Amino acid sequence: NILYGIIGHRSYKCSSEKAKSVVFGFLPILTWLPSYPLKQYLFGDIVSGISTGVMQLPQGLAYAMLAAVPPVFGLYSSFYPVLLYTFFGTSKHISIGTFAVISLMIGGVAVREAPDSMFAVNGTNASQVVDFEARDARRVEVVVALTTLVGIIQFVLGLLRFGFLAIYLTEPLVRGFTTAAAVHVSVSQIKYLLGVHTARFNGPLSVVYSLDAVFRNIASTNVVTLIIGLVCTVFLYFIKDLNERFKKKLPIPIPGEIIVVIVSTGISYGMVMSENYGVEVVGNIPTGLLPPKIPDFSVFPNLFPDAFAIAVVGFSIAISLAKTFALKHGYSVDGNQELIALGLCNFVSSFFHTFAVTASMSRSLVQESTGGHTEIAGLLASLLVLLVVVAIGFVFQPLPTTVLAAIIMVNLLGMFRQMKDIPALWRTSKIELAIWLVSFFASVLLGLDYGLVVAMGFAILTVIYRTQFFRPQSLSSYLPFVLFLKAEECSGIKIFQSNTSIYFANSDLYVSALKAKLGVTREVVPGVKKQKDHVYTNGQMTENHAESESEDDFFLQRLTPIHTIVLDFTPVNFIDSVGAKTIKSVSQHLLFLKKALKDRIVKSGLIH
Repeated sequence: NILYGIIGHRSYKCSSEKAKSVVFGFLPILTWLPSYPLKQYLFGDIVSGISTGVMQLPQGLAYAMLAAVPPVFGLYSSFYPVLLYTFFGTSKHISIGTFAVISLMIGGVAVREAPDSMFAVNGTNASQVVDFEARDARRVEVVVALTTLVGIIQFVLGLLRFGFLAIYLTEPLVRGFTTAAAVHVSVSQIKYLLGVHTARFNGPLSVVYSLDAVFRNIASTNVVTLIIGLVCTVFLYFIKDLNERFKKKLPIPIPGEIIVVIVSTGISYGMVMSENYGVEVVGNIPTGLLPPKIPDFSVFPNLFPDAFAIAVVGFSIAISLAKTFALKHGYSVDGNQELIALGLCNFVSSFFHTFAVTASMSRSLVQESTGGHTEIAGLLASLLVLLVVVAIGFVFQPLPTTVLAAIIMVNLLGMFRQMKDIPALWRTSKIELAIWLVSFFASVLLGLDYGLVVAMGFAILTVIYRTQFFRPQSLSSYLPFVLFLKAEECSGIKIFQSNTSIYFANSDLYVSALKAKLGVTREVVPGVKKQKDHVYTNGQMTENHAESESEDDFFLQRLTPIHTIVLDFTPVNFIDSVGAKTIKSVSQHLLFLKKALKDRIVKSGLIH
């Protein structure tokens, strides 16, 4: 009772030190900002912030198209969440904001909840047209509500210390999933590159339907749009390759995306491409920030499964990047605090008309490689976006959407390079290769939402397979190779090692493997005589055909001559109640065999 009282007192005592620790844990900025070294870090953070912000502007506009909302909402999503992460995040190098995979998942929900057919009206020629303004307004409401729910889920999971959740999204699963998402994104952008108008599809086989719709309308391709898109794609690929080849010599990466945006906007404005050549442009970008608005909570029940998937995938992407940079630069990140930070970024920002965000691989690499040391770089990047939104956002109204499609397509190259995982996994782990392939093909064919569920289910099945179907180890596996060369197995001694934990799913297999290892399959039951029985001796099955043969002779001749059994549990991480009962029954059975053997030997008169 005294010990319990001391433990309880220490656990629940509220002190100034504990309160300070809680506050500093919730607001990590308080731990590093007071000691921020201006001379050493400020210049690098400024250069990094400007470089990342210049990259974040066109990506925000482009990924808004994937999210099925007007481009200006991509700029909002590139400001508010980035600003909030500066205060609550624990990673010094990841760039929070819009990301292709998450944007595509959001867009799928928006199209499903607010399809074009809901806003169809009759035109003057009796043909159906779509009220795009009403459709976009409703899609924004759906996306904002979805983002609110994503933020709530992430925040609650963080409070409940569910930061370990990303463990269940293994690296092969995530890489297969993101590669499949790259396929979806690429297919969705083909129509913008060609300048054709098709419906947006969602759900199983949406890739097939989208390609079919594009090829059916390929005769209506806008040649000017196609030329602009191809030129921008080639130029961006060249700049990206140049940055990669000379990254050690260039002080900062060449900002190819912002160059393309500025030049194409100027050309489009000067040549009035929207009117003269029918090139689709970004359109209205309101100046300034919109006032906050409460999300539509009525749609929450329809959005919860999607919100949970987006929350988990978004966190998994962010924490994997955060851990990579933390390991490289020698600091630590808190998975639970990252969940809380992402949750607050999404939840609070949703009241200001944003969509869900996570860390971007391409921007994070730029932020780190250009000299970023702390979250100040992200803060400066967000302020640059704010400047554009407040002052010069209208400048980008003539920007052709095919340019944004080119930006998206080129930024997917890194994801498509993940195809190189296949030969590497074939050489190292067939099971992880199966996870990668199932994740990829399920996500491509069934859609990202159902594909993720299938991939996670299959990954769990592989865990069960690897723990349930184990390989018992012999002496040759038990000893190191050098020792094995001189080792000899002692007569009458067997060492049995299981390479996995013992629980309800594999306890019966454990017993069977143990009996097979010992060469004993015949159970000795007093008072019961069998007319025909099978035993294994040295791997060969023999039968007891004659009842006239003495049971004592049979027992003495056929039973394996083992007097000591060593059960090695070194690799066993846990044993559940079923496994414990199995081990107990095995032990009792072996003791019974030992006693029965002794009784038979005494009965035979060999010993007294």
